[in-house]
Amino acid sequence: MSKTPLARAVALATLGASLALPAVAQAAFLEDSKASIEARNFYFNRDFREDAGQSKQEEWAQGFLLRLESGYTEGTVGFGVDALGTLGFKLDSGDGTSGSGLLNPDRSGGSQDYYGGLGLTAKAKISESVLKVGSLQLKNQAIGSSDSRLLPQVFRGGNIVSKDIAGLTLDAGYLDEVNNRNSADYEDMTLNQFTLSGITFGGNPNQSNEFIFAGGNYKLTDSLTGGYYYSNLEDMYKQHSFNLVHVLPLGDKQSLKTDLRYARSTDDGVSNVDNKAFGAMVTYALSGHSLGLGYQKMSGDTGFAYVGGTDPFLVNYVQIGNFAAKDETSWQARYDFNFASIGIPGLTFMTRYLTGDNIDRGALADGKEWERNMDIAYVVQEGTFKNLGLKWRNATMRNNFGRDIDENRLIVSYTLPLL
Repeated sequence: MSKTPLARAVALATLGASLALPAVAQAAFLEDSKASIEARNFYFNRDFREDAGQSKQEEWAQGFLLRLESGYTEGTVGFGVDALGTLGFKLDSGDGTSGSGLLNPDRSGGSQDYYGGLGLTAKAKISESVLKVGSLQLKNQAIGSSDSRLLPQVFRGGNIVSKDIAGLTLDAGYLDEVNNRNSADYEDMTLNQFTLSGITFGGNPNQSNEFIFAGGNYKLTDSLTGGYYYSNLEDMYKQHSFNLVHVLPLGDKQSLKTDLRYARSTDDGVSNVDNKAFGAMVTYALSGHSLGLGYQKMSGDTGFAYVGGTDPFLVNYVQIGNFAAKDETSWQARYDFNFASIGIPGLTFMTRYLTGDNIDRGALADGKEWERNMDIAYVVQEGTFKNLGLKWRNATMRNNFGRDIDENRLIVSYTLPLL
């Protein structure tokens, strides 16, 4: 693939920032710098509950993430550079059990012994506006980089975020390629395809090298925030996304949070995307307890549209499923408890149950599915092992149109600050 103008700009910007470091090593640039290394040990087991096909995905891997973040040089325009180095090693991946997303696949159907990369990001700051060009991890209504496996998903492009107006955050970006969670190379982006999404491409390839987005969030009152984003995956889809979040204080250590989301997605020439997605989540919190009820409804000719491998901005996107198939209606009940409220800081628990139905299966009976999740996590708060994290994620998925799944993820992580 030939290099795009953006790719050349990224290369020149990051190279220029790296070469200029000795000359711009001013106080703020160095004193505000941060660096850390995270060791992430990840065991993944997905058991398919029937005999046909691959019976399970089971892999164990060790990852390392080096994060460097400089401060800014002095002056009206401050310049800096960030870096993300990643490296993943295979510890175990038996015959026929690959495909978990932890490791880089090889041509024989197994997994490679190791993979990784180095991402550089040049940045400039004026007042409260920051421009970044290079490797990006994004999390907004339009696109969310996934970090639910060994190594994170990283995009290549440019992003500007402005907070110059009190209460208002403006956000815009251009992306041309993605380095997925289990990949060592950048590649074109895709439109995510999932079971019964109803999305087709009319014989065209599912790939795009341009994603643009623009939007922001505004704090309308102390308790109400509104957001809007426009996004376009070239040739694949266009999307308008709206969000309202209201937090109502109810007394001592009590609150009621309402999160409303709506997205309208249409095709952009190659696909047949046509979707309206509505979601609502209401959460009551009391001390360390929180109880949430969620509702999500899909309508239109297809399911929800989003960039492949990312975390979609949906209230019912969970560990395995997204509950976003064509015409699907789904409900969620969720309970969280933070043990800090009873004197055990760092220990948290979450469980939720989701059920979806009315999925369009053509001439067949409507599709149905349900999923149950449980997370238990603990992060050591002090002492020799401070920042050591332990997490167990358990999930069960059942449906009448695909494979049943039992899944466990065990994650041990340790973050060591270097600066």
